[in-house]
Amino acid sequence: MVPAVRVITWNVAGRVTKQAQQAAALASTAADVVALQEVTARTAPLWRAALADAGFTACELALDGLRVQRKRLLGVLVAAREPVRRLPLPDGVPWPERVLCCEAGDVEIVNFHSPISPAPELAKVRAHEALAAYLADAEGPAILCGDLNTPRRELDDGEVLTFAHDSAGRLREERGERWNEAERALVFGLRQRGWVDAYRALHGYGHRSASWTFAQDRGGWRLDHILARGFEPVAAEYAHEWRRSGLSDHSALIADLRRG
Repeated sequence: MVPAVRVITWNVAGRVTKQAQQAAALASTAADVVALQEVTARTAPLWRAALADAGFTACELALDGLRVQRKRLLGVLVAAREPVRRLPLPDGVPWPERVLCCEAGDVEIVNFHSPISPAPELAKVRAHEALAAYLADAEGPAILCGDLNTPRRELDDGEVLTFAHDSAGRLREERGERWNEAERALVFGLRQRGWVDAYRALHGYGHRSASWTFAQDRGGWRLDHILARGFEPVAAEYAHEWRRSGLSDHSALIADLRRG
């Protein structure tokens, strides 16, 4: 991969009628790597065509070849301007359509869309545990991006509260410490292993920067992330206007990363 790379991660919310506008917005950014979440069987061919037209010669989709019976699968997609090689899934991933590992040159790109908290059979906990174990053992430069569905709150010192906590910051008895540690493992734990949160490394923890909100920008959380190892972030911004204009219920995150 080239010494500097522009990466976009965006939960596109499976929207069919907005897909052409979403694709136009992405094409305007001159990105090198695009990681999308909530791509459906219906929107996948639209995305393949639009990304190819925008110069992305490589495109991998987690839905390809899956035999899963869950209703309305929401898949993840990675597209790049240079060849990518799809890698095997990490062991223990409960929902295989939500994780995609690819290699571009010597850089591993991981796109992850976390299950939401009410998902059955501790799918969220198991997914975070599996991915954290996989990334802890990996070597070389890597980029993790996606809708991680955590944290609930970020503190000024970089600590996080997860959705294992209630709104008052108390650990929920029905979720407990395993749940808390599973969510922390990516957005906090990887930073202890030398990974860099592209947005917070440049902007600090002094403001909320929610990437998903309720109507009129009320409340919400910063759920969408780019974390990198072996790279230095030189720019990172959320495209909040894409969300505010109704293209998706999530803001995209656009980051420029330079090889360290």
